[in-house]
Amino acid sequence: MDWTEGIQRAIDYIELHIDENLDYAQIAKQAFSSCYHFQRTFSIICGVSPAEYIRRRRLSLAGQELTNPRAKVIDVALKYGYETPESFSRAFFRFHGVRPSQAKKGCSVKIYSPLCVRTELTGGNESPGAHAEPTRESTHSCKSAEWTERAESSCVIAKKPALILVGYKARFHGVPYGPERAKQEERFMTGTRAKQWLLLGASSDYEKDYCIVTNADDEGYDFYIAYELDAWTREALYDKTVTGVGFMEEMHFETIVIPEQTYLIFKTPKKKRPVQDYIEMRQKIAESENLLNDYVFCRAPELTIMHWRPAHPREKTRYIEICLPIERKKV
Repeated sequence: MDWTEGIQRAIDYIELHIDENLDYAQIAKQAFSSCYHFQRTFSIICGVSPAEYIRRRRLSLAGQELTNPRAKVIDVALKYGYETPESFSRAFFRFHGVRPSQAKKGCSVKIYSPLCVRTELTGGNESPGAHAEPTRESTHSCKSAEWTERAESSCVIAKKPALILVGYKARFHGVPYGPERAKQEERFMTGTRAKQWLLLGASSDYEKDYCIVTNADDEGYDFYIAYELDAWTREALYDKTVTGVGFMEEMHFETIVIPEQTYLIFKTPKKKRPVQDYIEMRQKIAESENLLNDYVFCRAPELTIMHWRPAHPREKTRYIEICLPIERKKV
C-alpha cells in the first residue's frame, strides 16, 4: 500500500469518528505508520496538520448543524469536543467569522470539505454557504506524472556530514510545506538583513546560506536562518575584546548542531534567479513520498541550502537544495 492510499484510509477513519475522542496512534495505524511519521507525512501531503484538519472539519460540521433551528449550542459544542459554550464560541467565531447564535439565525457559515487523497488531492477548502450548502470545490493536484519524472531526475539520496551552524529563529505557524509559509519566510528574510550580513561576514563558507526547519508540532515550527562559522569565530563571537562591540548578545544567535544524516535532496536548476523554481519545488514536495522506496522520513532538522555566491558566474551556477531527512524502513 502506498502513502496515498494510507493517508486516505486515515482520513476515512477520521471522518467516521469525527465526533469521538480521536487518538493519533490509532489514526496512524490506519496508514500502517508510526504516529510521528504519519503526522509529518500528512502535513506535507495535505498542507495542514492532522490536528488542524480535525479542528476545521469539526467546526465546519458544527456550523452545518447549527443551521438547524432545533440544534442547541451546548449540545453541538460538547459533541465536537468543546467543554464549555465559551470556548466553543471563540473557536467558532475564529473559523466562521460569526457567533454560534448568529449561525442559528441564518448567518452564512464556512464549509471545510473532507479531503480526498487518491489520484489528486481534493477538498480541504473553505467556502461560504448560507445554509451550509457547499459551493463548487477547488482541486489541488497531488499526483503529477510530469513532476514525478522531473523529481526522479533532479533528486538524490545522499548522506551529509555533521554541521555546526550559527543562526537565529522565528516561530512560524502552520506546517513546513503549507501555503502560509511563503509570506512568513519572506517577512523573516527581508526584515532581518543586518543579522544576515553580520553572520555572512563572519562565515567560513561564504557561498552558502542555510535555512533550517525543526521542532514542528500542531502549532507550528521553528525556522532558522543560519551560516557556517569556524570554531574560533564561534568562540569569539561574544568576546568584546575581539568584536569591539557590546551588542552581540542582543542578536540572540544560537549554535545549531546538525548531526550526520541521510537526506532526500532536491535541487533547482542552476540559474541567476532560482527562487521561483524553489517555490514550485516546495509546492510539489509531497511527491517525494513516491520516490522513497526503502526509506521513510525521520525526526531530524530539514535543511534548505542556498548556493547564492558560487565561484563561477552567478547567472549560470546559483541553485537551491531542499534536504529532507530520511532513514531506512524498519523491517
